[in-house]
Amino acid sequence: MLRPKKGAEVAYTGVTGFYQVPGASMLQWFRAERAARVVAATAPERQRPKESRTMQFTEAFKLALQSLWANKMRTVLTLIGVVMGVASVIMVITLVNGANKYVSTKLSGYGADVFTVTRMSSVIFTPEEYFKFQKRKIVRMEDYQAVRDGCTECSEVGALLSKSTNVVYNGHSSDNTGVRGYTWTMPSLNNVDIALGRGFTPADEEHATHNVIVGYDIVDNLLGDGDPIGKEIRVDGIPYTIVGVGDRQGKTLGQSQDNWVAVPITTYQQTYGYNDSVDIYARAAGNAEVMERAKDEVRVLMRTRRHDAVGAPDDFEVETNDTFLDIWKQISSLFAWVVMGIASISLVVGGIVIMNIMLVSVTERTREIGVRKALGAKQRDVLLQFLIESATMALTGGAIGVLCGVIVAKLITLIIGFPTNVQVWSVFLGLFVAAATGIFFGVYPASKAAKLDPVVALRAEL
Repeated sequence: MLRPKKGAEVAYTGVTGFYQVPGASMLQWFRAERAARVVAATAPERQRPKESRTMQFTEAFKLALQSLWANKMRTVLTLIGVVMGVASVIMVITLVNGANKYVSTKLSGYGADVFTVTRMSSVIFTPEEYFKFQKRKIVRMEDYQAVRDGCTECSEVGALLSKSTNVVYNGHSSDNTGVRGYTWTMPSLNNVDIALGRGFTPADEEHATHNVIVGYDIVDNLLGDGDPIGKEIRVDGIPYTIVGVGDRQGKTLGQSQDNWVAVPITTYQQTYGYNDSVDIYARAAGNAEVMERAKDEVRVLMRTRRHDAVGAPDDFEVETNDTFLDIWKQISSLFAWVVMGIASISLVVGGIVIMNIMLVSVTERTREIGVRKALGAKQRDVLLQFLIESATMALTGGAIGVLCGVIVAKLITLIIGFPTNVQVWSVFLGLFVAAATGIFFGVYPASKAAKLDPVVALRAEL
């Protein structure tokens, strides 16, 4: 409770204390205080002010804001832990939601009716899994041909080989460019539309021509202005003629999807050898039921060709877009839980700091608490006031943390192109976590304040 200055008159305002009115001395203030206590203690219950029986929530909230504003530096230092914790949670949820949405959109573009047959899984979690996959026989072009000719439930089958290399045009070069070996059916199976020129034909594959389809990074960074069709580029020193340009794919998780060139798969094998494992792509000729039949048919064909024993697991992988999406969600969820676990430490530290500051506040305002209780404030009134104060402090930090988390996530998007997606529920989650932290760690200081004996509290030093 603030002391009135000399020459100030005071008036009783309920359990929240006194306000200053110019015109009275310090002695008059103390007399007014004593008289108010006597009147409040001797008046019948029905005659006491309504505010003295139940502290109004809005008044308690206003007092909490006034207390925080009166100690700005202490409030800022107190809120750092809560701000960091909430900002970390919001930032991670925003980034993970953005990545999930982007990956889902990208995978859905490949079509729910496309599945792949590969030697190794797309995602390997342990060294043991890697060495197990390395022991498998490679998937060869003969396997692709057997699936192409023997899968009656497949409407389209293609094969893919790939590696990284450099591409040169007119003295300019690109590094870490993906070179793909395509069958003539692969562009559509690999979600590549031809924006300029044409795709491959069966004749390109049959005669191993030196024609090439390029991504837009090659056009933008190497070829410059003008029509790219018919220009000659060198891939690993070998000349190829551009016959088509794929449409723009953009970026996935900050990585460009347009830095590639594609050559006929037969040309690729003549250049780089026949010992690389082929990835087989197949499109089912119907709905989900047909998809399952197509996968089973391909599994039987592959097991027969690879002489897998009855009852033995497949020594190849059959994967769909749902498989990729499930694996991605597992990885992103694990990442989110780890980071939020670390962020929770900041919230705990912030909560402990709030509890410590509230204990200091209770000590500083002991006499104020005593006056209020002497004038009729009940334990629940004092408890409510200090709980609201701690919750308000934490909620303020939570709001700042939400804003900081969203800003940092958007900055990451601007700098490296990582997708973000702000969800309304995540904002409310951050605010709720902050408020819950403030209430949880404010219970003990508030309880201590509520249980103070008014006689002992009034004797406290001013």
